[in-house]
Amino acid sequence: MGLREYNRKRDFARTPEPAGTTGARRARGTAKPSFVIQKHMARRPHYDFRLELDGVLKSWAVPKGPSLDPTVKRLAVHVEDHPVEYGGFEGVIPAGEYGGGTVMLWDRGWWEPYGDPAAGYKKGDFKFVLHGAKLHGRWVLVRLKRRDGERGDNWLLIKERDQAAEPGSGDAITQRETRSVASGREMDAIEHAADRVWSSKGGGETTTKRAGKSSKPAKPKPRAASALDPSTIAGAKKLASPPALEPQLAKPADDPPLGDDWLHEIKFDGYRILARLRDGKVRLDSRNGLDWTARFPEIADALAALPVKSAVLDGEVVHLSDGGVSSFGALQDALSSGRTGGLVYVAFDLPYLDGWDLRGAPLEARKAALRVLVETAADAPLLRFSDHQVGRGREFFAAAGAHGLEGIVSKRRDAPYRAGRGPAWLKLKCLEREDFVVVGFTKPAGERVGFGALLVAYHDPKGKLVYAGRVGTGYADKQLAALRSRLAKLEHKRATVKLPAGLSARGVHWVKPELVIEVGFSAWTTDRILRAASFVGVRDDKAPDEVVLDPAAGRSAKPAPAAGPAVGRDGAATVGGVRITHAERVVYPDRGITKLAVAEYYQTVADWILPHVARRPLSLLRYPEGITGERFFQKHPWGGLSDAITRIEIAEKDGPATYMMIEDVRGLLGLIQMGVLEIHPWGARADDPDKPDRLIFDLDPDEGLAWARVVEGALAVRQVLEHVGLTSFAKTTGGKGLHVVAPVKPTLDWDTAKEFCRAVVGKLAEAAPERFTATMSKAVRRGRIFIDYLRNARGATAVGAYSTRARPGATVSAPLTWDEVERGVRSDRFTIENLPARLDRRADPWADFAGTRQTVSRAALRLLGV
Repeated sequence: MGLREYNRKRDFARTPEPAGTTGARRARGTAKPSFVIQKHMARRPHYDFRLELDGVLKSWAVPKGPSLDPTVKRLAVHVEDHPVEYGGFEGVIPAGEYGGGTVMLWDRGWWEPYGDPAAGYKKGDFKFVLHGAKLHGRWVLVRLKRRDGERGDNWLLIKERDQAAEPGSGDAITQRETRSVASGREMDAIEHAADRVWSSKGGGETTTKRAGKSSKPAKPKPRAASALDPSTIAGAKKLASPPALEPQLAKPADDPPLGDDWLHEIKFDGYRILARLRDGKVRLDSRNGLDWTARFPEIADALAALPVKSAVLDGEVVHLSDGGVSSFGALQDALSSGRTGGLVYVAFDLPYLDGWDLRGAPLEARKAALRVLVETAADAPLLRFSDHQVGRGREFFAAAGAHGLEGIVSKRRDAPYRAGRGPAWLKLKCLEREDFVVVGFTKPAGERVGFGALLVAYHDPKGKLVYAGRVGTGYADKQLAALRSRLAKLEHKRATVKLPAGLSARGVHWVKPELVIEVGFSAWTTDRILRAASFVGVRDDKAPDEVVLDPAAGRSAKPAPAAGPAVGRDGAATVGGVRITHAERVVYPDRGITKLAVAEYYQTVADWILPHVARRPLSLLRYPEGITGERFFQKHPWGGLSDAITRIEIAEKDGPATYMMIEDVRGLLGLIQMGVLEIHPWGARADDPDKPDRLIFDLDPDEGLAWARVVEGALAVRQVLEHVGLTSFAKTTGGKGLHVVAPVKPTLDWDTAKEFCRAVVGKLAEAAPERFTATMSKAVRRGRIFIDYLRNARGATAVGAYSTRARPGATVSAPLTWDEVERGVRSDRFTIENLPARLDRRADPWADFAGTRQTVSRAALRLLGV
């Protein structure tokens, strides 16, 4: 279309809008194609949706605005292309001019194609991914066939199903998001401000009187170097120099606050940093005021490039995984190795900007200004804006827990910035984590280096140092060596803390209480000792006297039913009545997880896993020396098998064969004693091994295939099963795929069940051969998802729900809700360390599995040609 139509509609002798030129420049510092949504209060209010393509902004007028509900299809009328510069406009187009009215910059960001953009646009099936302040994820614009007599070019704007979708939300996004992403102002405030009117004469905004009043231009206000005018933010006060301020802190809370007066952010697991910028120089201050600029030189350089004269940003330096989850341990590894180039500064507040103190301004206005500032960063990968959710705190908190995040921070939208802890900021943890003071360590055993475990303590409210337990897992080899070197300088001859009665100090090396570490744990025992404690990282940003706890009060004081098992002198411990030998043997070296920790995990999840593995023939993967040692795949009993594991006879072609099964938690723990790290049950029970009672579809993507494709595949399997009357459930494999499982009454024989499942996969492969294949060959499955239906054969197995996997990271095959699948929860999300907390916090995602009584009907078999 180009800009010919845009220019034809405007008389540039009368309108102050810019004359369009194809191939206009992008905004400084943006290397990716932009998109913008402008809320336009013209004669007919609407939202203008614009995507940068071929040097212009392709534009659609969307009368009702976008919706995050995939079932809602919004009319989008294709209008003339606009210049790229038009994407920065917010203000008032004078009355009487084409499009006269108030314009808000409602959302903006960048987009990427989902397929060939030119072909999709030409075909009228234009798919793309948005990365905006308010809109995210996959979208599609679909051109409608023009009816007789119609002149307009009508399309539909539709949100696709992914983790950013909100099924059933309708108009919620436009109702709750009513402020500008540029200025934080409502529409009325934009209209009644010292009006900004688009002008082509200066290449941007000028300040003039509104239409109908004196047309004499007002004296323009001086502009900040960032193109932000902080003087327009309500509550801002002029202040020549950046203030010396302390960070605002959050108070612990048990439940998210309700209502739309609150916004909710992800709680990042990193180092809190106040970034002070002035005249091109940057200083990065830690939470307690230490100058840490030299620790993060790349981030300091990225901040120095921001187009501001002076500013103070509040945020956190983090290490983010590919899935966007922050890891304090990975952050420490980067610092110790000097590889800090991959760290990220996530900014969540802006207390000061270019001569204006913003601490008295509402949080929402500060964040709107911060968003604009961060989005101008030339070094975008190192600087991120901490986005938020307005309202819906409970849902946000639940989603954070489901994604394995540390927690959330809830903040009042209208609150000023105030140093110290107050009721305006609340922090909620999905997992139990606290800081502790190291008071001693034990010698390493076996091949372990450095030390065996750290003894930790905390200060009670009266200042007394109180013993909290031992932390023996969670360390990488490099961390063990580095910590041992630090501990050597702190060694102390006398005991640093009093141990509880009956606990021996033999073999303990005491140290001065000067080192602070962060610890993850499942709960406090009734004796106020940490249970299942795991090392997270060193907190060099915190002083020992800051570690003050009261385990008798608050969320982290939730007592466990009993103390954890003690390891005897022979290296064994008893868990659930089963003796676990070599209890301190590290079986997951990358996570420092011991055999004892694996046994404790299975004891914790026994009520959830047993319905899926008990009284079924089992195939087992044993790693007696851990995942880096020798592996044994066994489906028949072997010498020395625990008496907690039952032997069963099953008829085979050549006569009866002996298999194994378990019946209770004792049998489950007996497997762990024998070094089992993966439990693969049959799809039938031992009392009726020839009739399957569950059908399993294993989605195995080709290497490098996007996770969104796996999600689409699982949903497609679910849809076909629903079509033939079967309800299905999903779970992660703990590897790289998903399982879709349909419980059924044991009425089919194995051959018929396998043929039925083959037909289901065949339907999918026939409908979308470019996406799915039923062939195992790696050459055939290139770029596709192999849907394995052969799990549904007599003697075939699949990893059981809640079973551990013998993979780095100690991942677990975890049941999911379909909502979690649609949100994109990945297969490696849940581990031995975080799954128990998930089960504590929410109902079983497969609670309806056992009660789903259904059969593969004759009609379903006929429908699929079986």
